[in-house]
Amino acid sequence: MPVPVMLREAWSTVVPDMKDRHGPLPPLMLALTVVTGLVDAVSYLELGRVFVANMTGNVVFSGFAIAGAPGFSLIASLVALAAFAVGALLGGLIVHRAATHRGRMLTYALLVETACVLAALIVASTSGHPDAGGARFTLVALLGLGLGVQNAVSRALAVPDLTTTVLTLTITGILSDSRFAGGGGSKAGRRVLSAAAMMTGALAGAMAVLHGHPRLPLLLALAILAAVTAAAIVLARADAPWVRPVVRK
Repeated sequence: MPVPVMLREAWSTVVPDMKDRHGPLPPLMLALTVVTGLVDAVSYLELGRVFVANMTGNVVFSGFAIAGAPGFSLIASLVALAAFAVGALLGGLIVHRAATHRGRMLTYALLVETACVLAALIVASTSGHPDAGGARFTLVALLGLGLGVQNAVSRALAVPDLTTTVLTLTITGILSDSRFAGGGGSKAGRRVLSAAAMMTGALAGAMAVLHGHPRLPLLLALAILAAVTAAAIVLARADAPWVRPVVRK
């Protein structure tokens, strides 16, 4: 794909056309993708080889743990999966309660997720050893719950290529939909931007954890969530074409 086309696609994601069917949602989804990278950096590097946003990893880690591979905790993976499932259920309730207005749907979800991350930050800051014992599992549960809600509502919002948690299909689409492969166009600008957002969050989170500041990623995630929540509250009052739910074909 020509670089100018990619740049235009990336720009339209960051600064969207308010008349588009997704309106102002794309940049908010990008911000939540950064949050995903931040919290998974904390969970994997600080809480011990467990993810709170990407559940595929936890399923694989469970298999590793059952096989006896060192460094993997079956309990931690199962706690993350269970918390994420509860969050997804809660997110589903939010989706169906606010089914007619995507702005309100996002607002309700973000209020829950922000509360979960705030509680996690409090636990991490007040416990002597957040990477061990009950504090560890509490953090995994709180973050898994919040990210489960985020994932469910992001799925319902259905902004193309901005799922906020899963990049496998996004990266696949960059190549499989390309004109080189015979496709109609890969939308690489938006897809690369989505991958870059998660990498940015992961990089920032990893740098903080590895340099002795394990609470900083949660603080950054909380700040981003607060900003996105404030924007969503404003959007919840909007009456525009983009607030209507996307009909899945």
